[in-house]
Amino acid sequence: MNGIIDADTHISEGEAMWALIETPMQPRRPIMLSVPDDTWYGNRNAFWLIDGEIYPKPAGKGSFALVTPSAQRVQEGRKDSTPQTREMTDIRGRLADMDKLHTEIQIVYPTLFLVYNTKDRELEVALCRAYNRFLAQACAESSGRMKWVAVLPFQSMSVAVDEIRFAKQNGAVGIFFRGIEGDYTLDHPYLFPVYEEAQKNQLAICIHTGCGVKAILEMFELARNHTFGHTRVMPLLGFRDLVANKIPEQFPDLKFGFIEAAASWVPFLIHIVHRLLKDKFRFASSAELFREYRLYVACEADEDIRYLAKCMGEDHLLIGSDYPHSDPSREDQFVNAINVRSDISPELKQKLLYENPRAFYGL
Repeated sequence: MNGIIDADTHISEGEAMWALIETPMQPRRPIMLSVPDDTWYGNRNAFWLIDGEIYPKPAGKGSFALVTPSAQRVQEGRKDSTPQTREMTDIRGRLADMDKLHTEIQIVYPTLFLVYNTKDRELEVALCRAYNRFLAQACAESSGRMKWVAVLPFQSMSVAVDEIRFAKQNGAVGIFFRGIEGDYTLDHPYLFPVYEEAQKNQLAICIHTGCGVKAILEMFELARNHTFGHTRVMPLLGFRDLVANKIPEQFPDLKFGFIEAAASWVPFLIHIVHRLLKDKFRFASSAELFREYRLYVACEADEDIRYLAKCMGEDHLLIGSDYPHSDPSREDQFVNAINVRSDISPELKQKLLYENPRAFYGL
């Protein structure tokens, strides 16, 4: 088998990233705060102050957990990674971690941008630019083993298009989306300039778990609802809106991926779309839909992968470790978890771990 491509890893954004914010916006850069251990935040006792609010907010209404900043006490004593490898200030150490996990290439997604950050257009632009420039610099030190997915300031479409061009010129392989972005579902014409530019630059649309709508984020509470409603289901909404409104037909060379939401929802969503479109559903099979619309989904190692491959087609399943986020399904051992499964053919294993992510990300 060729070198493994880890289709979903992350950076834990750190202070080195915010040093890259342009000078006029430096007074508004994210600032790290910490609180005593005996508050209701417990061992998630460090946050970023952004636009007057804390990120993450570990408790109460509108709460969520993130593996940033690294100074949270909950991160102490981890053996799977260090603050420097998580924050990508120690690329050599991160590459050593990749070697331990038997991976040749990592695709890097954000952590802080998994949730809505600010309604301030100027600040959003500054945050996204700093992120993209930091990732471009860090991945350039990896000898081609780390690739990144760009974040965009969707409130400023002209800047977003410029950032796509910067991303392409600096080694990015995709554009980061959540299932809804601000006031716009992913089928909305407002987002078409992004799709057009991404298609022109051969960058995949990467719809990751996360929440791009503050009102949705504020509906849930981490202790009661975990992250299901405001992050886990968001790619499903994106899938439904893109497929039902036939957006892939308008951008015939664009690839769409749905990342970190597992894949067992796929048959359900296909059923929903098929019933909605009825006689307008022109595909002979669900696998044909995935092939014609260039759709990819990241599964988890303990799912019924053989069944999902039959539903989607073997060429459209990916898998990732979620490094360095904690994950109860132990996706950090995803290579071994896949290799020991006797119900998956060697050919399908090769596609999951190498061929399909290579095709989706255009490596």
